[in-house]
Amino acid sequence: MEGINVRTIEPADDVALAKIIRDTLAEFGANHAGTVYYDETTDHLYDLFRTEKSIYYVATLNGKIIGGAGIFPSPGLDSNTCELVKMYLLPEARGKGVGKYLIESCCEFAKKTGFKYVYLESMPELKKAVSLYERLGFKSLNHPLGNTGHFGCAIWMLKDVES
Repeated sequence: MEGINVRTIEPADDVALAKIIRDTLAEFGANHAGTVYYDETTDHLYDLFRTEKSIYYVATLNGKIIGGAGIFPSPGLDSNTCELVKMYLLPEARGKGVGKYLIESCCEFAKKTGFKYVYLESMPELKKAVSLYERLGFKSLNHPLGNTGHFGCAIWMLKDVES
């Protein structure tokens, strides 16, 4: 990951990250109702990730934000489970190991924070991301967990971070 740095979110990151998230969803035709595209929290990630047992990692290249991913104790999940959320990368960040590094960092944080499972929701339009999740040990579920409000997501996955 030559020239790529990863750090935790800062207040000034909100605008750039919201744009990356929405532009990526639009790029893949996944900008529909029931997704983070329409979440109010997408515009206020720094505040959201001040929640206890959460973290958001921001990837930069030469000072420019190129993506990010986070862990969040989403509503309705049991106390052993957190969610991998808002995992999005600019096109120039894809295929370079950035997504893998972010996901692994998130899973390590989840484990250190006392979670046993990491849950995620995705969409069929995001095939490459789903393939990466599978390679990193996430297993498909046949129903959603918790109360994320993302009824537009049709793919649900879970990973045991203790095994």
